[in-house]
Amino acid sequence: MGNSKGADGAADHRPAVGRVAVVGTGLIGTSIALALRARGVEVLLSDPDAASVRLACDLGAGRVLDESAQTRPVDIAVIAAPPAVIPAVLRGAQDRGLAHVYTDVASVKASVLAEAERLGCDMATFVPGHPMGGREKHGPGAARADLFLGRSWALCPTGKAGAETVAAVAELARLCGADPLVLEAEAHDRAVALVSHAPHVASSAVAARLLSGDDTALTLAGQGVRDVTRVAGGDPAMWTEILTHNAVPVADVLHGMAADLAATADALHALARARDGAGDEVLEPVRDLLARGRSGQERLPGKHGGVKLPDYAVLPVVIPDEPGVLGRMFAVAADAGVNIEDVRIEHTPGLPLGVAQLYVLPAAVDPLARALSDDGWSVHAGA
Repeated sequence: MGNSKGADGAADHRPAVGRVAVVGTGLIGTSIALALRARGVEVLLSDPDAASVRLACDLGAGRVLDESAQTRPVDIAVIAAPPAVIPAVLRGAQDRGLAHVYTDVASVKASVLAEAERLGCDMATFVPGHPMGGREKHGPGAARADLFLGRSWALCPTGKAGAETVAAVAELARLCGADPLVLEAEAHDRAVALVSHAPHVASSAVAARLLSGDDTALTLAGQGVRDVTRVAGGDPAMWTEILTHNAVPVADVLHGMAADLAATADALHALARARDGAGDEVLEPVRDLLARGRSGQERLPGKHGGVKLPDYAVLPVVIPDEPGVLGRMFAVAADAGVNIEDVRIEHTPGLPLGVAQLYVLPAAVDPLARALSDDGWSVHAGA
């Protein structure tokens, strides 16, 4: 690892991590491989599913790892496998001398570390990791080179790995566009229970309620319920394994959610039973939950990290459902000198059009509205 020098002594500017083996070509493994290939890293791919490896290779994620032809270890081996099998895969890779440094991408850490220790894995060359990026889709076909761009990438070294080993895995995270963050395994598991695992269960609970709705009710579904239930489309088997490996931290968060929901439901029932003008005080749990929810949502870092920016204004624009429409609209914004901070699209059921919600700084609303209107777009400022 490290930049090398040519015969003339000049650095050739190769990335510090030059050769990587990715063991597991699902969504995360293939996305890592694609990101590394985009940065000029040589990537070797392995997976028990030969079809998965072939698809990943066809996507440009790397070439098949032929261990019989390996003459030297790669810089880093990334174990992109389910939590239950990572320790055994790690031990096997270490026994074969696959890499100088090893990491994984499991969304749970404490149980993986404990089993790796039990199996006698070399913890001095292993830096557990977890890139905080994913999709509700799975498999190499859903992989994206930009999946980790701007995301946190948790590193949970045990203390047995040296600084250079940890630095190598941090460099791998940066090559994928992520921001490495070092923390202890137990702290990681509590954190992801709060910001990932329990929210997935909550999303599934909301989505499960939709099974009781008739077609008329579902026709009324807007962007709000779609946002809340998006991650519920994940693989149930995979998420059952994740929850099993992080059971107590997730259960603690869910108990807190359940208490909030129960108090809110009780308050709404009490309101329905109260006489006219006598039920306002029973709404306090409802107001409290909604207020705490808004405050909690505002704590989430935005695209500029922890920097506090003015609230974005939203400019609705009616758009036809046709190729290239977003590109044309963004080009108008660029010509007007306006940066679109975010965009969300609400489709109109049964009609070939939708509404693009353009998020911009408040001062940019009027200039953007004028520019789009002058270009023939149906703009609804103030809507």
